[in-house]
Amino acid sequence: MSGSNPMKNKNTSAFFAQAALAFAISTVGLMVGILYLPIDAWARAFLAMTGLFVVTSAFTLAKVVRDAQEGSTVMSRLDEARLERLLAEHDPYRQPQL
Repeated sequence: MSGSNPMKNKNTSAFFAQAALAFAISTVGLMVGILYLPIDAWARAFLAMTGLFVVTSAFTLAKVVRDAQEGSTVMSRLDEARLERLLAEHDPYRQPQL
């Protein structure tokens, strides 16, 4: 890669909207399902807490995976820039100094 092009967002607005809509519908469905289960209040509260934990841990996992991917991208870009600088500075016809 020559030059420093910023990473472009590869997701379309339609994909983003679909993902947000799917998240909203599934979260509402989970809550409605928990509310209408024929169970005691403590079991309902436990399921609601577990659902909240699943949602927040999914966000955390997605962030960790994204950060790891971005970190590897940054490191490969740094390595590539170092290599390009070394190649630009290298003159195969220069006599070694003794």
